[in-house]
Amino acid sequence: MIFIVSGMVIGAILGAMRAKARGGKRLDMLQWGAVFAILFGLIALFVMILLSRVVV
Repeated sequence: MIFIVSGMVIGAILGAMRAKARGGKRLDMLQWGAVFAILFGLIALFVMILLSRVVV
């Protein structure tokens, strides 16, 4: 569970940094942060499911 949350936090930070680097305003940074948070959270979720099926 902690991997999913940390993936979302890392994704939000990376998305906001990407939007800021491209000259985006606050709402752009929020949107990119939300999209990257969802994307990284889903990736972390699938990795956790895969690990739980392989290891156990």
